[in-house]
Amino acid sequence: MQRVVRRVASIGPAWIGVVVGSGAASVRAALADRRVRVVHARHWRDGMAASLVAGVRAAPRAARHLAILSVDQWRLETADFGRLCRAAGRLPAAAVYAGRRGVPAIFPARLRPALLALRGDRGARALLHGERVREVPMRGACDDLDTPADLQRLRAQRVRR
Repeated sequence: MQRVVRRVASIGPAWIGVVVGSGAASVRAALADRRVRVVHARHWRDGMAASLVAGVRAAPRAARHLAILSVDQWRLETADFGRLCRAAGRLPAAAVYAGRRGVPAIFPARLRPALLALRGDRGARALLHGERVREVPMRGACDDLDTPADLQRLRAQRVRR
């Protein structure tokens, strides 16, 4: 999480929010030295959309773009976020990996109502398929840490290096 926040912050966004469900206190402590707002998604058990909605609600109303990313995509680099930011404009920009569009993605403010309408255990992928989108290839986005087994694989790779 700290790695992703550090890389995104280096690009210079006006505001960074980190959305959490459980464990908000430990996330706040881990990010105490960063200029980020920790946003608690009270209904996180309802699914991924609850976290997205909480983050969008917390974002400044004046924001022209809303970036959505996952802190568990450990292979993403600052250059990946930079390419995504340069691609964003009137159209959404999204990472493309494993043959599909996904996060990280940047949505223009005009899609804020559609993001706020998301429900259940689905993210913004439907919006990325219902819109024209600028695609940004990001092979590293397909590697994330979702399970203890994923973490073990990452640790094993680091040891081999």
